[in-house]
Amino acid sequence: MSHLLPSEKLEEQLPKLLPGVLALYKKHAETSHVSKSLGQILEAAVSVGSRTLEVQLDSLLAALHAQICVPVETSSPLVTSNQKEVLRCFTVLACCSPERLLAFLLPKLDTSNERTRVGTLQVLRHIINSAAAQMEAKKPFILSSMRLPLLDPNSKVKRAVVQVISAMAHHGYLEQPGGEAMLEYIVQQCALPPEAQHQKPSGEEEPPADSVRDISVSTLYLVSTTVDRMSDVLWPHLLQFLTPVRFTGALTPLCRSLVHLAQKRQEAAAEAPLIQYDGNVTLPSPYAIATRLLTVSSSPYLGGGRGAASLCLLNVLHRDIHPSLGQRWATTIALLLEHLEEHTAKTLSQKEWEEKLLVFLRDSLAVVSDNTWICQLSLEMCKQLPCYNGTPQEKNFLYKCVGTTLGAASSKDVVRKLLQELLETARYQEEAEREGLACCFGICAISHLDDTLAQLEDFVRSDVFRKSIGIFNLFKDRSDNDVDRVKGTLILCYGHVAAQAPRELVLARAESDILRNMFQCFSTKVLGIKVETKDPGLQLCLVQSVCMVCQAICSSAQAGSFHFTRKAELVAQMMDFIKAEPPDSLRTPIRKKAMLACTHLVSLEPELEEQVQSDIIHSCLHSIMAVPPEPEGEGGPQEFLYLDTMHALEDLLRSILRRNMTPQGLQLMVEHLSPWIKSPRGYERVRALGLSACLLQFFLEHLHVSALVPFHNLGLLVGLFSPRCADLWPATRQEAVSCVYSLLYLQLGYEGFSRDYRDDVAERLLPLKDGLVHPDPAILFHACHSIAQIIAKRLPPDQLINLLLTLFESLGDPDKNCSRAATVMINCLLKERGSMLLEKVPEIMSVLRSRLQETREEHVLQSAQHSVYVLASQHCVAVVTSLLGSPLPFDSHTCSLWRALAVEPGLSAQVLGLLLEKMSRDVPFKESRAFLLSSAPDRVATLLPLAATCALHEVMSAPASGPAVTELYPQLFAGLLLRVSCTVGVQLPRNLQAKERRASSSALASRTLDPCSTAVDALRAVLLRGGSEDVVQRVELEGGWELLSTSAGHEDGVARLASAMAKFAGPRLPLVMKALLGAQSSVYEAQRVTSTAFLAELLTSNVVNDLMLLESLLDNLAARQKDPCASVRRLVLRGLANLASGSPDKVRAHGPQLLTAMISGLDDGDGPHSLVALEAMAGLAKLLGLVEPEDLRAVLLHTAIRIRPFFDSEKMEFRSVSIRLFGHLNKACHGACEDVFLEQVVGGLVPLLLHLRDPQASVAAACRFALRMCGPNLECEELADVFQKHLQDGRGLHFGEFLNAACKHLMCYFPDLLGRLVSTSLFYFKSSWEDVRAAAPMLTGFLVLHVEPQQQSQVDLEQLTAALQLLLKDPAPKVRVKAAETLGRLVKFA
Repeated sequence: MSHLLPSEKLEEQLPKLLPGVLALYKKHAETSHVSKSLGQILEAAVSVGSRTLEVQLDSLLAALHAQICVPVETSSPLVTSNQKEVLRCFTVLACCSPERLLAFLLPKLDTSNERTRVGTLQVLRHIINSAAAQMEAKKPFILSSMRLPLLDPNSKVKRAVVQVISAMAHHGYLEQPGGEAMLEYIVQQCALPPEAQHQKPSGEEEPPADSVRDISVSTLYLVSTTVDRMSDVLWPHLLQFLTPVRFTGALTPLCRSLVHLAQKRQEAAAEAPLIQYDGNVTLPSPYAIATRLLTVSSSPYLGGGRGAASLCLLNVLHRDIHPSLGQRWATTIALLLEHLEEHTAKTLSQKEWEEKLLVFLRDSLAVVSDNTWICQLSLEMCKQLPCYNGTPQEKNFLYKCVGTTLGAASSKDVVRKLLQELLETARYQEEAEREGLACCFGICAISHLDDTLAQLEDFVRSDVFRKSIGIFNLFKDRSDNDVDRVKGTLILCYGHVAAQAPRELVLARAESDILRNMFQCFSTKVLGIKVETKDPGLQLCLVQSVCMVCQAICSSAQAGSFHFTRKAELVAQMMDFIKAEPPDSLRTPIRKKAMLACTHLVSLEPELEEQVQSDIIHSCLHSIMAVPPEPEGEGGPQEFLYLDTMHALEDLLRSILRRNMTPQGLQLMVEHLSPWIKSPRGYERVRALGLSACLLQFFLEHLHVSALVPFHNLGLLVGLFSPRCADLWPATRQEAVSCVYSLLYLQLGYEGFSRDYRDDVAERLLPLKDGLVHPDPAILFHACHSIAQIIAKRLPPDQLINLLLTLFESLGDPDKNCSRAATVMINCLLKERGSMLLEKVPEIMSVLRSRLQETREEHVLQSAQHSVYVLASQHCVAVVTSLLGSPLPFDSHTCSLWRALAVEPGLSAQVLGLLLEKMSRDVPFKESRAFLLSSAPDRVATLLPLAATCALHEVMSAPASGPAVTELYPQLFAGLLLRVSCTVGVQLPRNLQAKERRASSSALASRTLDPCSTAVDALRAVLLRGGSEDVVQRVELEGGWELLSTSAGHEDGVARLASAMAKFAGPRLPLVMKALLGAQSSVYEAQRVTSTAFLAELLTSNVVNDLMLLESLLDNLAARQKDPCASVRRLVLRGLANLASGSPDKVRAHGPQLLTAMISGLDDGDGPHSLVALEAMAGLAKLLGLVEPEDLRAVLLHTAIRIRPFFDSEKMEFRSVSIRLFGHLNKACHGACEDVFLEQVVGGLVPLLLHLRDPQASVAAACRFALRMCGPNLECEELADVFQKHLQDGRGLHFGEFLNAACKHLMCYFPDLLGRLVSTSLFYFKSSWEDVRAAAPMLTGFLVLHVEPQQQSQVDLEQLTAALQLLLKDPAPKVRVKAAETLGRLVKFA
């Protein structure tokens, strides 16, 4: 409406209208409509030229300024709209009252309030753009008012200032004095670090979307490219900002702007120089520009890609740098830019990029080929070095540029002067600078070797170097460190000089100058004593430099003929450094560098001694293999350092191996790696296997076989690596397969195959390698079995034993997976190739036993058992022989190996047969006298039969041996029974006796080693395993097993065994008897005795008759009647007599034969106590009732006569048996007694009557029986009745009463016998038995009592009286009493 009002009316209402509208700002939150209305009112007032506006101007400016200082919320369009309307109001006021407006605004810029300053700058930018004509005269005033805002650090203020400067640039402000400050401010904001935009004080609002730096960069580029009037202002003024370090961050936008400006100038004046110095000393020189741009290009992706920007500017300024560079740079810089485009900050190789830049520099210097220009450039480079103290990488590169430039200079004075300055001004405490300085010297030495070395020596001799190394400064840590850094730098310089200088020149100077000066710097003389520093930094410098020197020598064409006299000294020094490093951590590259140095040293002449090489390998392995790996996910620099060090170690080992490319050289390497390959720590095994695979691959690749020679240690190497195919770590498993793969191809190479030959069998390892990633043990061991099969097919026969022996060692591996893998492989190899191992069986068995003694793992024992079984299946005799050689007593492991042979019936039968043969073939004992004067020699068991017996027991103790035992039952039974007979009473050898005592005292012996007990146990095992458990139990119940082991009870034990066999194992007897019959002719008496005892006892059972064995058994026994051994003859008689109880119906048929044998037995020997005769009498007693009478009659008298002397034998058995036999003889003659035999009966009456008083009850009982049997033959019923009445078994006997009755009937019916009976009784007056001596006079007295007096003539009374009188003096009272009684009865004959 204000536009519609007449001017007078508007003028009239303005004093009311303007305050009213301004008051609305306080009443309404949304003020955009108020501001829009106010703007229209102001436009209307200005259009009519209102004077009232001047009066209201101050209040208007204050109100509008307050509105513009309100912070803008981008999310609120109303606030933004309000600000636009407010700024339109300011435009209106600027057009009508610019002085009043600036007088109001510019003082506001001096305030420290952020909102006020930002709002004021917004208004200022707006009126510069919207009221340009009104502000034209105010430009100086406005520029001067910007002084304080330029210093404000607030990012919002900075952003606003940059926007104001942008507006100024478009309206010619920057062309005014003071405009340079505005440009510098823009460049300063471009140089802000990118991250600064995120830094703000706590509690501050979020910065604007466009950061100060970003908006400044955009502003600079827009001003440079779109504002034509700014070209002369910006060029060449912007060049001033290239070299100062504080503007480094702005280099990228600066360069881009300068490139655009320069290109515009080139378009305008193509041939004119771009830079017109005209005494403008503020502009950087071409050398400064070239140095700066080249240096910052070394970090090409920093600052938003300043490398490309710098190179582009450098290319544009080529004519100003040097007129000759244009064409060359157009090509080379384009290639550099292309390289940067192909890479990113992550993919670019810094080393490669720097090398490209140095090549670019070197090429540029060659193009220039102006010594003066080059010297000026080098001076400028040296001058700029301090500028890069804060950027070590760029300074390092600049040092390289200095070296490159000096290398191109032809002025030796300038070169030496600048090198001296570099040495004197270097910041030695900075590592990157030390490295850069050394690189500089190295690059310079390419062209100036002599000058470089001379300058280094001059510096060492100079006061600058010496002032810090006095004797007192050595004891100050700080001085020590400073001096060591200087020394380290010099040492590095020498190293880089050697590495870069021409090889033909280095060889001549290496020892005399370079190494000598290096070690002179490394060590210090204190009071004439050489002292080496312990500073790790200095040590690293020395190691690195030595490495470079050695590498330079090795790469020389004359290296093969170069004799390195200091080689051993350098190697020793490197080894000292390596040994000094902590074995459990890796913090410095000293180890890596020292190993690299040794790698090059090893290849030089003279060759190192074997011990020195061995020490190198040992020390280097110990220094790196045990370093624990970094935790998972924490690789970082340490991981890279470790990998580099491992690569250095690989190179060193390869270098040593290269000097001895033989199986021996390879073996040396593996011997050093072997402890690590078997390490309990997985990461050490992985490393060792990785190194091994690397070395084997290297050996294979460089294998040259001029003649077919054996790979003699193939088996050892394969045996070391192959069990690792089941390692707990997957990486180790795969590396192990790689090792085996390489070894097999090495063998093929030694056999003459070409290197490119591919073997189908060996290639099968590769698929297995991929499958070993799987952790399932079943899969792993199946793979190991397959690997073993492959090895078995390609391994030469002579290497098989070495492989097996090495695998046996792996049985004790702490990694149980590998131990089990070794067992799988051993058994596979034995199965596949065991047939050719006959001669090696003893060695294999010995190793197996020793491994079992070293480990208690169950799977190892099972594997060993299976190995023995497989080996025995192919070489049974050798395995059995080897096992028999084991020490006695067999330990538990040896016993388990014996039991392993029982797994398969065919093998176990073969083993049992062999053992039986070895037990029976050798002599069972040897006789020796323990003392010279001993009466009988001792019998000592021989070892082989004893071991075989123990082995038989072990084999048969395995349940699986049952079928084999059953098959060989007769031979085993007979052989072991005979073995028992030969070992009764046999002693162990003295050494085994001691072992037995120790074992029994320590309770370790599971079984006794006693020869006889061992045989008995084996015999029991035969019975148990052969199905004769009942036999064992019966003999056990009867105590037969104990009897078998004793000399006294052996025959009885054999008899009980035979009896049990007859009862429970009858079907087995034919073959058992056949086996035993062979022993009847044995040279060993004990065996003949035992076999005869067993066979004799069989005749007590009718089973021999049932089995139709009787005839052959009797014939065989009869054949032994003439055996020289009395025991055999006695047992023969016993056996023949046993027929009476076993087969009584067969006695009559064999009566003559049996009686003849018995009679012969009675006549056996001359001794009064022949046991054969005793056995014959006992046998006759059994047989008499069963033989034909005619057969008996023929021998009756002879028998009676022959047995009569035994009635009075001192031996109770003889008296008892002979008297009882006499009774049986009488019994057999009842009713048919011939006179000649009756005579024998009468002759035996006195002994029989008197022995009724025998002290032995059995003799007295025999006498009772005999007298009862004699009675009928005397044909006196009354006497027979007396015998029957008084002499019944079990009835008490009143001897006097009986004797009185018997004598009464004798004298009544046979008075003629008085003299004979008395004279016979006189014989017993001297009997050794008291009761018999008493009974003899008693018998005489009763005979005298009942005889008729007329028979006196039959008695010699004088002799009788004398004998009785002698008895009166007998010590026994009863004898004297009986003698006295008899004397009284002799009165009858007086």
